[in-house]
Amino acid sequence: MIQTIRNAWKIPELRKKILFTIFALLIFRLGSAVPVPFVDTETLGTYLNSMDNTIFGMINAMSGGAFATATVFALGVQPYINSSIIIQLLTVAIPALERLQKEGGEEGRKKIAAITRYTTVGIALIQGFGYYTLLNVGYNGQSLLELGGMNEIWAAIVIVLSFTAGSAFVMWLGEQITEFGIGNGISIILFAGIVSRVPSMVATMWAGVQASFLESPAEGTFVLPWWGAVLIVIGMLAIVVLIVFISNAERRLPVQYAKRMVGRKMYGGQSSHIPMKVNMSGVMPIIFAQSIASLPATIAMFVPSAQTEGSGWNTFLEIFDTTSVLYCVIYFLLILGFSYFYSTMQFNPIEVANNLKKNGGFIPGFRPGKPTADFIQKVLSKITLFGAIYLSIIAIAPIVTQNLIGVQNLAIGGTSIIIVVSVALETVKAMEAQMLMRHYKGFLE
Repeated sequence: MIQTIRNAWKIPELRKKILFTIFALLIFRLGSAVPVPFVDTETLGTYLNSMDNTIFGMINAMSGGAFATATVFALGVQPYINSSIIIQLLTVAIPALERLQKEGGEEGRKKIAAITRYTTVGIALIQGFGYYTLLNVGYNGQSLLELGGMNEIWAAIVIVLSFTAGSAFVMWLGEQITEFGIGNGISIILFAGIVSRVPSMVATMWAGVQASFLESPAEGTFVLPWWGAVLIVIGMLAIVVLIVFISNAERRLPVQYAKRMVGRKMYGGQSSHIPMKVNMSGVMPIIFAQSIASLPATIAMFVPSAQTEGSGWNTFLEIFDTTSVLYCVIYFLLILGFSYFYSTMQFNPIEVANNLKKNGGFIPGFRPGKPTADFIQKVLSKITLFGAIYLSIIAIAPIVTQNLIGVQNLAIGGTSIIIVVSVALETVKAMEAQMLMRHYKGFLE
């Protein structure tokens, strides 16, 4: 592998792409360390780090911890991801956008990309204002803003615009990486944000293992038994192997094309297949399910009585705690539902069957038209169920592991692992394609 990296570095064009990607990621990490003005970042960090089980915890994990410190890039790529999802759903619902995507060609794709960018800025403005409201409400009734005599309205404008500009810049940076770097820029930025939390997680685990050997650790000290650390490492490695296997798994439906005469030439007669990915919906069902399942905990965090033992809100919070059995059941059902929803949005059996019929193709054993569409729908339902169960295992495994070792404050997200492994595979394949063009052996051999 070292020799392969050397060969990749010897290619001038590929070397420039690698250096550009590294430079762009350095800029991203620099912006993730620059806080916006008028914010008490220390108190904010303490407040948001206690909300790991809420929506804010998920956003903080995706931004690499920038959200908890109110940096310029605190919103990260979340507005762009939300915008892309919204436009993708609207493309199915609105005929004009669907025609623009399918029949507009390159010009249509540019228009949809422009609409996505404008939507990103709008979502960033809304999220930036929501973040400012969170800062203004504060922690235990105390505002987290440090105005220093500054007018409150002016401070609000500066904070909201700083978050919005940072999100727009991250979107632009991702597009530059896609064009001049290696792989998908937005995915790589998301990858960098998640990986940046790994050193702190390792340090936390190491400190917890050291504390477990003390006879009487101080109250409130994080304690992790050595066998718990070993279980976590083995579990993460097993999850990585499972993700790699499922990411490359697909169901291939055989397709036969009928022979036909065009002039004096015979066309068709060859065999092909329709590849159907086992995990067709990617990580999106987990993100949607986690957002909805964590809503009760998020709402309860803003209710002061939720922290009082025996109160109604405290009981409600305990029932929907992210380590409870009820939460796991709801989480599983939501992942199952969103997996079917998202696979239906991405893959249309009727459209595939019609395209096969138009091109003279058919699946052996099934007549063209409705029988073919029904068969494809049946296969889609089966592999979607398998993919949903796989996603549920990845999402719930960290919760089960934390309960087994008796640790509740060690954040290891199945979503983050899926994103990191998937982006790594995607980037390696992109580099592999670049190297194969120059007859070099690649990483995947």
